[in-house]
Amino acid sequence: MLAGQHLLAAGHRRIAYVHAPNRLQQVRGRREGLARAVEESGLRADAIIDIPAERLDVEAGRDAGAARLIGLPAGPTAAFCANDLLALGVIQTAFDAGVRAPEDLAVVCYDDVVFAEASLIPLTSVRHPAGEIGHLAAELLLQEIDHPQPEHPHRRTGVVLQPELVVHRSSIPRP
Repeated sequence: MLAGQHLLAAGHRRIAYVHAPNRLQQVRGRREGLARAVEESGLRADAIIDIPAERLDVEAGRDAGAARLIGLPAGPTAAFCANDLLALGVIQTAFDAGVRAPEDLAVVCYDDVVFAEASLIPLTSVRHPAGEIGHLAAELLLQEIDHPQPEHPHRRTGVVLQPELVVHRSSIPRP
């Protein structure tokens, strides 16, 4: 939802969602968040253009960009990629086709891996709260070690961890 809100606030009204197969829950969840942002902005659901990729890697991002994104009639002005690797491939394809990021195509992605900021065009990306996730996982593991209960596994219910949007140049043109 953060990615969608960011792109919508920047004035984008046609957003591509570049993703791998929908059988992955996180891919579906990211699409649902984008759809919620679009709906809350008052736009119709067809403001999102689904661009499927074969996998969640750079090559699949290049392929999806070349085959299904660059050159679409009434194409999108922004792309939300399901992960950083897809975004790198999309940006490479855009660059090769003379499409400038972010001026012609703003790009936002998900994961904020180490090299996202080191890219030729630093990637705007949604970052997981990795430290909190690791802390909670360790807590649960220690509870399980101290009090094993196979019929009633330890679970933390109601814990919602908030990601953050790390804004870089791929979605904001230089002044």
